[in-house]
Amino acid sequence: MSSYRTIIYAAILIRLIAAFFSPGYGMHDDHFLVIEASGSWVDGYDYNHWLPWSPGSRGVPEGHSFTYVGLNFIFFYLAKAIGITSPMTLMLINRIIHALFSVLVVYFGIKIVDHLSHRRNAVIVGWLLACTWLLPFLSVRNLVELVCVPFILWGLWLIIRKAKLIHFLWAGLLLGFAVSIRYQVGVFALGLAAVLFFQWKFKEFILFCLGVLLMFGLTQGIVDYMIWGYPFAEFIGYSTYNMNEGTEYIPNDNYFMYLLVLMGAFLVPLGVLLGIGFFRSWKKYAIIFVPTICFILFHSFYPSKQERFIMPVLATFLILGVLGYEELRKRNFWEKFWKVSIKIFWVINIPLLLLASLTYSKKSRVETMNYFFENDIVPDRMLLEGTGESDIPMLPYFYGGFWRRGDVPRRDPNLPLLVYENYYYDYVVFFGEQDLELRVNNYREIYPEIERVKICDPSMVDKFLRWLNPRNANEYIEIWRTNAPKES
Repeated sequence: MSSYRTIIYAAILIRLIAAFFSPGYGMHDDHFLVIEASGSWVDGYDYNHWLPWSPGSRGVPEGHSFTYVGLNFIFFYLAKAIGITSPMTLMLINRIIHALFSVLVVYFGIKIVDHLSHRRNAVIVGWLLACTWLLPFLSVRNLVELVCVPFILWGLWLIIRKAKLIHFLWAGLLLGFAVSIRYQVGVFALGLAAVLFFQWKFKEFILFCLGVLLMFGLTQGIVDYMIWGYPFAEFIGYSTYNMNEGTEYIPNDNYFMYLLVLMGAFLVPLGVLLGIGFFRSWKKYAIIFVPTICFILFHSFYPSKQERFIMPVLATFLILGVLGYEELRKRNFWEKFWKVSIKIFWVINIPLLLLASLTYSKKSRVETMNYFFENDIVPDRMLLEGTGESDIPMLPYFYGGFWRRGDVPRRDPNLPLLVYENYYYDYVVFFGEQDLELRVNNYREIYPEIERVKICDPSMVDKFLRWLNPRNANEYIEIWRTNAPKES
């Protein structure tokens, strides 16, 4: 049987591989709501216009917690203060930090199961947390849904071990910080508090609640007061948005979506067995089950749904699934079914794990902007020519090292080639290969000296995702320099 140390080393290794060989970003939120915001603040700019004193700000809170964005701001500020300015290097270090931090999920997952059950189950949970195919890839991203998990499990461990009464205060502080990173974790914290209350553990309940409120007050009350002039401004803005416009954002009435996501993460049939175990665990392990099911139900009934929203409880779902299945494994049929399921899981999981951990996500967009940084270019004006594609994606300006955007999109082929009459561009960025030669030749008539300076291919996985769903705008991109004299 594997030692716990071996599992931890394996978790570190596979996450470091992902940190080095899986650059880019996963989706919109882990880059544009974290990296673009914090990176621009360091350079004296406000990319998202979140700060009330920034030009273009609406003057009201947008509903984004500054806790995690602020931590990234501190990181970028300190790194640049010692001379690290390359966006690629900054993000490599950032991913390494996240990779190592995420190993705490494996560590506390093992400790929780070892304490509640026995070594065999702890080893199973440890290996699954260390090597399930999507976890290393997601763990090195700037996703608040993953960054909050170590604090959740750390807090749970302090409560479960019941060593000292003061540990419930520390657990509350940790859960309060997790809530500050991802507001919805508050539902998990409420579920945890409810269990303590209805188990008549009033001292523990009070200390836990005090810890949550104290940490949330420090991170949200004081910070927001300094920025907006009153406490909890962003939390209020977030709650207001989600009660109104937020319900229309990616609407989905599939109430079983999140259970399917949690089970699907561990593939079939193992994910189904974990689902069975999860629901069988409710009575014996209520301290974990109640907050987890509260979190799942909250998101299941909220109209707007995205798969990543459920990630904060993926680890507790796994823990409960393994613990709850324990009684069934005493029967010969279910034990054999488990062993077969585990073998099938690893046969499918290992190739997926390698593929995900070596994936350069959103490669063409990152490489496009990094071209300008690597060549020390700050373009005056760029034309984003996307008439061969369904849309033009947001470009990650962080990798370009500049924020003053003067780019003009051209999506409609009926628009003039320059969009604005007599408008000067020093670069034209073409998106997509459809009719590319014709589109380039059209601009050659305006800019006779135009030349291609960079080809940015999407990664293999980006191409595959686009093939699966054309809404994934992971496109081929070419950068062309116009070599034209500047004109007004």
